[in-house]
Amino acid sequence: MADIRDLPGRVRTTRTWSRLPLLALTAGLLAIGLAGQRADAARGGPEAAQTSIRGKQLYAIEFRSRYALSYGHTFIMYGRLNAKGQLVDRVVAGLHPAGDSPQPWMIGHIVPVKSETGPSDGDLEDKYVSARYRVTVEEPEFRRIVAYIKNKQANSGTWHAIFNNCSGWVADVGRYMGLSAPNSLVMPEEFINGMKKMNEGNDRRTAQSLAAAQ
Repeated sequence: MADIRDLPGRVRTTRTWSRLPLLALTAGLLAIGLAGQRADAARGGPEAAQTSIRGKQLYAIEFRSRYALSYGHTFIMYGRLNAKGQLVDRVVAGLHPAGDSPQPWMIGHIVPVKSETGPSDGDLEDKYVSARYRVTVEEPEFRRIVAYIKNKQANSGTWHAIFNNCSGWVADVGRYMGLSAPNSLVMPEEFINGMKKMNEGNDRRTAQSLAAAQ
C-alpha cells in the first residue's frame, strides 16, 4: 500500500504525463501555422489574393477626382496591379482644355475649346486625389477597355464645361464597362463617390458586359 505522503508526487507526475499529448498537439499546430506563413510569404502574402486569381495577373481601371483651384477634375488611371495591390505602370486618360493657361478653361464655359486627353497638372500626385473608385479586371477585359479608351482619346476634339466635360468623358468609359454613372454636371468628387455607390457590389458587370459584346 502506497504511503499517503507519496500521493502529491504521484499526482504531479500523472498531471505532467497527461499534458504531454496536449503539448504535442499545440506544437504541431504551431508548426502548421508557421509553414502556412512561409507559404504565404512565398506567394506574396495575403495581399497576393487581391492581385491574382488562380495565378492570373490582375489590372485596374481607377476612376478618380482631384482637387484644383477651380472645382476639380475627373479622370481615369489604369495599369497593372503588383503583389501589394498597388497600381504600377500607371497611365492617365481624361478630357481637359489644351495647354497650361487658364484662358481655354474659362472660354470653354462659353464655347467649345481644343482639348487634350492625357494627364493634366496634378493627376499623377496622389496627395491631390479627392475620391477614387477602382474596378479590377483580368487581362482580356483590360485590353478591351484600354483599346476603347485609346480610341476615345483619338476622337475627342473639344472640351466644354457643360456639354462635353471631364466627368462626361469618364462616364462614357464607365458605361462601356457596364457601369452606371451620375450626371456629369455634379462636382468631380461627388461624381466619383456617386459612381462608386451606384455600382457597389456589381463590379463583375464589367466582365459580363464585355463578354456579351464579343
